[in-house]
Amino acid sequence: MNPLAANGTTLFFEEHGPEAGPPVLMVHGHPFDRTLWGAQTAALAAAGYRVIAPDLRGYGRSGVVPGVTPFEVFADDLIAVLDHLDTGCAVVCGVSMGGQIAMEMLRSHPARVRALVLSDTSPVPETEDGRKFRRETAERLVAEGMGPYADEVLDKMLAPYNVTAKPEAAALVDGMMRGTDPQGAAAALRGRAERPDYRPVLAACRVPCLVVVGADDVYTPVAEAERLHALVPGSRLAVVENAGHLPGVEQPEAFNRALLEFLADL
Repeated sequence: MNPLAANGTTLFFEEHGPEAGPPVLMVHGHPFDRTLWGAQTAALAAAGYRVIAPDLRGYGRSGVVPGVTPFEVFADDLIAVLDHLDTGCAVVCGVSMGGQIAMEMLRSHPARVRALVLSDTSPVPETEDGRKFRRETAERLVAEGMGPYADEVLDKMLAPYNVTAKPEAAALVDGMMRGTDPQGAAAALRGRAERPDYRPVLAACRVPCLVVVGADDVYTPVAEAERLHALVPGSRLAVVENAGHLPGVEQPEAFNRALLEFLADL
């Protein structure tokens, strides 16, 4: 683990693989941390890629800044990590909220994005009801802690059958959720409520893009991934069978195969 003081907080990140390898930045979602990408980090490093896996502010070992964390702040933090490592541009791979932060990087720092991998995510801004739900959930996390939330969403983060069939995956996801600081998670949810519409950014995207989705994702179903794929010129779509919202955890071999095939063609 490497600490970095940046933008008023401390960011922790892991780096794996050869320093001279093509850089791949792995952006986790809510309410997780860098260990979400364990299977991908190992596979990419073994294939010769330089894998950079940070904890977003408010998550994992990175600093917690209560209040509101806009997506622009998350993107600036990730740029600070790339700058610290003297990395000009990187393939940016994000899942769920991490995918939306990857879209924000493309919007605000386009020269730093070599390619995009967008897993189980959506470019659409929140509706008014959605914004209200995010804000209310943020307040609930602060008041109740992460335990009740984790109990409610585990079988939505993973396909319900994988909660039973893949106990190690379920334990990993459940542990990350329960270990997240409620103030950090709440700040991210408040920022997420105000995210912009990324569809114009993606429609104008001129870097390679891979869209990945679990076949049984209830948060961002396959139909939504198909719309995202149709929006991004020249993008690829990979549907991972027997997986829900976190196919990289639920079906790591299939996810890694799609990811490595995409990276090999860059």
